[in-house]
Amino acid sequence: MRLENSFILFPGIGQKTEKKLWKDGVKHWDHLEDSSRYDSIKQDMEKARKNLEVGNSMYFGERLPNKSLWRAYSNFKEDVTFFDIETTGLSPERNKTTTVSFYRNGESKTLIRGQNLTRERLQEEIFESSMLVSFNGKRFDAPFLEKNYNLDIEKPHIDLMYPCKRLGYTGGLKKIEKQLSIQRELEDLDGREAIRLWKKYENKGDEEALRKLVRYNQYDAENLQDLLEIVREKLVSQVADRPEEFLPKT
Repeated sequence: MRLENSFILFPGIGQKTEKKLWKDGVKHWDHLEDSSRYDSIKQDMEKARKNLEVGNSMYFGERLPNKSLWRAYSNFKEDVTFFDIETTGLSPERNKTTTVSFYRNGESKTLIRGQNLTRERLQEEIFESSMLVSFNGKRFDAPFLEKNYNLDIEKPHIDLMYPCKRLGYTGGLKKIEKQLSIQRELEDLDGREAIRLWKKYENKGDEEALRKLVRYNQYDAENLQDLLEIVREKLVSQVADRPEEFLPKT
């Protein structure tokens, strides 16, 4: 499903009305142009088209219901950034960010405390992103970075923890990955071990511990893309009576 299949971003249209439009054969913005029955939303559609043409993801982040932001993923896929952080603890007031991994368009990049993890570099990565994707990032990762680095993260943000809950998948990221058969290396690592690895590097200069921490952090970011692809397909099946009409042809 793409933005062009979505009508809930237009004023006055909820999911029931959108489903009625789909049932009437109006499954794409193009279909509105062929009918005089929907003149009231054609102006909004044209605004949406212009913003999509220039890649203005913020426009759609402001108009889509938060729980439906996943619909914009296909349109902005090349510049969507999956991200994850590691820290020395759970409190942004008392603890520090140690590494931040970004995965965008098939490339992983990790910023490391004391090396290249700076406010300026974080701002650059966020600026280059059309949308952000995390797991529990709205409650943890984003606020942690905002507090530690005096940032204001405003890009559209898909936190996969919430659509996973709507689909009946609960628990941490690794538990859900196993339920959905998403593979990862370093399965024995968790957040506590990540803290120990950082201490080995910080206190003893253990470069191998840092390499292991970075790779673990990158797996958390990279696997989010697989998770989003699976979740998105399941969500299409949840919102559409005939989901095959909105899924890529195989």
